[in-house]
Amino acid sequence: MNQLPVKTGSVIGAKNGLPIVVEPAQIQSPDTLASWLKSDPAWTQKQLREHGAILFRGFKVKTPLDFETIARAVDPELKNKYLGTSPRDALTDYVFSASELPGFYPIPQHCEMTFTAHPPRRIFFWCGVEPEEGGGETPLVDFAKVWKELKPKVRERFEKRGIRIVRNYSGPGTTHKDLFQLKRWDEMFRTTDKAVVEKMARDEGFEPQWHEHDRLTLISRHQPARPHPETGVPVWFNHSQVFHLSTGAAELKRIFRFRPSLKALGMWGFSTALVNWKKLRLKPDEQAMHCTYHDGTEIPSADMEHVRDTIWNNLVAYSWKQGDVVAVDNNRIGHGRLPYQGPRMVAVCWA
Repeated sequence: MNQLPVKTGSVIGAKNGLPIVVEPAQIQSPDTLASWLKSDPAWTQKQLREHGAILFRGFKVKTPLDFETIARAVDPELKNKYLGTSPRDALTDYVFSASELPGFYPIPQHCEMTFTAHPPRRIFFWCGVEPEEGGGETPLVDFAKVWKELKPKVRERFEKRGIRIVRNYSGPGTTHKDLFQLKRWDEMFRTTDKAVVEKMARDEGFEPQWHEHDRLTLISRHQPARPHPETGVPVWFNHSQVFHLSTGAAELKRIFRFRPSLKALGMWGFSTALVNWKKLRLKPDEQAMHCTYHDGTEIPSADMEHVRDTIWNNLVAYSWKQGDVVAVDNNRIGHGRLPYQGPRMVAVCWA
């Protein structure tokens, strides 16, 4: 391996073993870091296998192209197909803003695109502008630990009954847009051709259903866990804690407990009222996003709460510094976003 003086071994979430931090012993450029990583790819893969995530800090990563260079040094096969729900802006052909959702909106922990046929194996984050007012962390969590720590009866119910995800989208130019929908189906599939949409949906394991007013429902069925492709260790690998109707209020409750404030308390109360209103207004399968068991019956609230508690018990939150790059094993490590105020820019790419 080419010599690049670095300091390694520091782990931010010592209890959870991630992420391991890599810093230069002296000023180094992104290109130098990329060359160092490419000279011994086995080293990077070993760190990701052992720790799940690597934080590269202090390498003066200033632009989206700098970020893309480092990501390609870890995994050259970057992808840009995105069938998730979060709105994103393209910064290069392969680098996107992590989310254009408002700063007050929490994003629950998840592995990227678990509901697709071929989820990314690696995901990368870069901090272009660190939050000035605190918050805005991108926490990490080991979903192998989450699966292991679930109560046996809860695991058993999920294993036997599976998970069914329902997502509803309005179409281009519709006058019946759902206020709780994050994007339209033409924005997600990047086409207005329904035949192309149907093929792409079925290729990913989605069952497409068209409705009046140009609306599209996507239904997919999943197992709650899958073995890690390298280690064989079972991992909680699904989006139930993201897509369940109760998610917003449930996350804001935990955020209030994690970082108490009057604003957080108010957001929790408002979100709880909003969820109750949505339940009265629409049937479960008509919600913008929801999940049930395979047969369409509701997942017990206590089970979803236990899943969220287990996730938060394994949460590692650390403050962003400008130029930080994080490489994540998406087959095992989940990520999310805590609320923030003021400027912040975090970008993402994946392989």
